[in-house]
Amino acid sequence: MSFNLNRFLQRKEGYILLIVALLAFFYYHNTSTSSEYNNLKDYYQQTLSWDTCYDNFECTELDVPIDYEKISTGTFKISVLRYAAQDQTHRIGSLIVNPGGPGASGVDYAYNAEYIFDPDLTDRYDIVGFDPRGVSRSAPITCYNDQETDANYASDSKPDNAAEFKAAIAETKIFIQKCFNKNEHLTSFSTANAARDMDILRAALGEKKLNYLGKSYGTYMGALYATLFPNNIGRVILDGAVDPTISSLEQTKTQAVGFDNALQAFIKDCISLSSCPLPRNQAAATETLLKLWQSAAENPLPLKNKDDRRTVTESLLVLGTASALYDSGEGWPDLRKAIREALNGYGDSYIELADLYTGRQKDGQYPNNEFDSGAIIDCLDFSDERTPQQIRKDAQEVAKVAPVFGPYIAYSGLTCKYFPTPAPTQVKKTKTNATIVIIGTTGDPATPYAWAKGLARLLPNSRLLTFVGDGHTGQGRGNACIDDAVDAFYLRGTLPAKDLRCTA
Repeated sequence: MSFNLNRFLQRKEGYILLIVALLAFFYYHNTSTSSEYNNLKDYYQQTLSWDTCYDNFECTELDVPIDYEKISTGTFKISVLRYAAQDQTHRIGSLIVNPGGPGASGVDYAYNAEYIFDPDLTDRYDIVGFDPRGVSRSAPITCYNDQETDANYASDSKPDNAAEFKAAIAETKIFIQKCFNKNEHLTSFSTANAARDMDILRAALGEKKLNYLGKSYGTYMGALYATLFPNNIGRVILDGAVDPTISSLEQTKTQAVGFDNALQAFIKDCISLSSCPLPRNQAAATETLLKLWQSAAENPLPLKNKDDRRTVTESLLVLGTASALYDSGEGWPDLRKAIREALNGYGDSYIELADLYTGRQKDGQYPNNEFDSGAIIDCLDFSDERTPQQIRKDAQEVAKVAPVFGPYIAYSGLTCKYFPTPAPTQVKKTKTNATIVIIGTTGDPATPYAWAKGLARLLPNSRLLTFVGDGHTGQGRGNACIDDAVDAFYLRGTLPAKDLRCTA
């Protein structure tokens, strides 16, 4: 992939989950097979066979059609994990969860059910996660090996001249060709198809309506589900919303501004502390960070840890900074530490932040395929009519409105210019049978608050819940007002008060 920082949009939930290494060895092999189903109805009538896994969980596979337009193409096997309700006597039903991405694992997310939800919810709901098609254990898309993924994350992410732009295009073409060489049915991995898969899962779980928590890019899956199955909505929350109606350029601009604003919020907080390693002036502190990044472009930072032979490039510094901005509670203190260390000439803490974001393990392995699957799914989900030359021209406009992060994420559409994709399924203005709750965070860098308001307009039977604070998403980040509203909705069906604003 030519540009390794172009998917800040819609990443993971508020606190970035540590990938549980055990789950990398999930014992199912979810590859496409010849279809044993004659029609779509047969898929809806399948019976799931559950096995105990990881002591307190249950695992199974769900069969879904590779091609919903041509059922005879074959079957994908989708990995599913369930954490059963602890109080089966008072069980409400199944709650399907998705943490975002695109490319993040719903199985990993459900594995952390006890840390995501209050006990009242895990007592009453089966928490169910599935890896969307193409992701992790569900017919995974594989393009790069671990070493190639390392190299791409570290490579130059800000083409400054014609030669670097040409190199970026060449690298993009190599990535796409590798994807086609290693994968079948590459145009079948859209989020619209994953939303269709989720409705088959709903039926296989024995649920008449879908109960769902989608975070970040998972809100896009939820919005597509609402468009495709407007009468199947149960208790649905979309947290850290994506607005699917705005153009790719506007998405990039809005998100770049969001990250710039989040960085300024961090700097304002930092320089109020005696432990802050930055100058006690907002502009000077920003300039210090920019000079640090620019210096690493020529002289990457070494690591004190000699067992790790990587160096911390400019791109890894930017990625590590963005990683910390997702969570003001834990990420900001880690970023202060990383900056202090980097100003002293070492990048160990920065590489830890970058690895936390990418899921890279200490042994150099990536236990998921989020890099590869995210790139392909992005291309399948959003159309961008701009030419590569127009993207390059627009990058100047993005840099003007977001001078810090803008130059690094302005080329977000470049990869898809060399991946021929069918026209994506559009999220349409839809009135659902039940009210959907949308959560927007005012200081969210990855999915800006304006997107939550945009999605609320697209789903007129929705209720917008506002978290006035910093960081990505609202639920599960320690704000009692937000979490109480979420619990009341799932447990009793009680909607948040209209125009409710919860302050950090």
